[in-house]
Amino acid sequence: MVERTMESIKIPLEEIYVPAKRKRTLKPEQVDALAQSIMEEGLKMPISVRKGNGRYVLQEGLHRLEACRALGEETIDSIIVRARQH
Repeated sequence: MVERTMESIKIPLEEIYVPAKRKRTLKPEQVDALAQSIMEEGLKMPISVRKGNGRYVLQEGLHRLEACRALGEETIDSIIVRARQH
């Protein structure tokens, strides 16, 4: 049985690793639209990351992450997802 626990934290953008296969799904026009929305209304939903090999690995939220980078943000609200074996 796998139990999932979540923890919310602000993570420096430079500490988040984006796997190459995720980067291929990036749509610049979506990043631009999200950056505009974040500038006007703030980040509405945190990204999801997991800890792996001493770093944070992006699970969900590539466009939100890149929009925050484009805006010059240093940190991003994130949910750390952990799986524990029982």
